[in-house]
Formats: sequence, C-alpha cells, structure tokens
Amino acid sequence: MKTERGWAGIICCFILFIVVFCSLVMQVKGAFRTSGNPELGLLFFIIPGVVSSFISSRRRVLRPLLGAILAAPLCLLLTRLFLSSDRSLWQELAWLFSAVFWCALGALCFLFVSSLLHDKRREGKRPL
Repeated sequence: MKTERGWAGIICCFILFIVVFCSLVMQVKGAFRTSGNPELGLLFFIIPGVVSSFISSRRRVLRPLLGAILAAPLCLLLTRLFLSSDRSLWQELAWLFSAVFWCALGALCFLFVSSLLHDKRREGKRPL
C-alpha cells in the first residue's frame, strides 16, 4: 500500500506538471491570469508540488521532484515538436529548470506547513 501511494505522488506530479505547462504555453488566460507573462506563471508550478506532496506518504519532497524531472523532457519535446515557441532551446531549458525548482519548492512548503501543524497538535495534547 505504501509503494502505491509513492507512485501516486510521482504520477500526480507528472500529470499536473504537464497540465500547468501546457496551460501556460498555450496562454490560457481564463484559468491562469498571467497577463501574457509566462515568467509570472512559473509560480503555478507550486501547485503540482503541493498536491503530490500531500498524496505521498513518505519522501514528500523527492517524489514530487522526481515527477517534475520526468515531466520536463516530455514538456520540452511537446514544445519543440507541436507548439510554436519564440524562445531558443536554452531559454526553454532554463524555463523548465525553473519550473522544476518551483515544483520542489511547493513540496517543501507543504512539508514545512504540515510539520508546523503537527507540532501544534502535539503541544495541544500535552498535559499541564
């Protein structure tokens, strides 16, 4: 059961990373109000990290990071083959590495908040 939750975290991050990437590259302004600036849209890559860290039972940072690292080459391939991009290959790689960073940062933020909440609950249960 524990291994299934680990794979679920990786797969969740993989799929959400691709969804956020495609919506930013295709400039879906209804869902992501980035005002046409994809660099601000990088902040949306926090969402796959948080969600997949929530789903993963152990190694809550490594599994979202692995899902993002596995999704990045596919996103680069999608951009180069099917979508038109005005950026060079190196700029696209730098943008994808930034997206992986923000995804890992989302997982770290979830881990931080969950550890704070866990400590608060533990303090509340201590007898006086």
